[in-house]
Amino acid sequence: MNSFKRADRVADLIRMEISDLLLKQVRDPRIGSVTITGVKVTDDLRTARIFFVELGRDQCSEEVQSGLEKAAGFLRRELGRRIKLRYVPELLFSYDPSFAYGNRIEKLISEIHREEEAHAPED
Repeated sequence: MNSFKRADRVADLIRMEISDLLLKQVRDPRIGSVTITGVKVTDDLRTARIFFVELGRDQCSEEVQSGLEKAAGFLRRELGRRIKLRYVPELLFSYDPSFAYGNRIEKLISEIHREEEAHAPED
């Protein structure tokens, strides 16, 4: 028995292809700084939820979200050409808040380290 579900393999493939398409094919300036962080595909392979972050931002702007939604038809069509599936999944874009959360934790930890260094007694 294969330990990976087919949906997981398809999700990985979609993540790579969407990332490549956004980098090389999509010319919308609203989504130039978007990075795909993950893809979840339903078990029936009908829907793909694509998680993304906007580089340098802790939250998603409406411009980026609408740019991705506008590009969804083009991306789905190109996916159909690149990936041999009977049915190309519907693409839904969701902002990935885990990166902002991770950045916030990282900032808090470095702040604690700076305070510790400032209060450390000199030898």
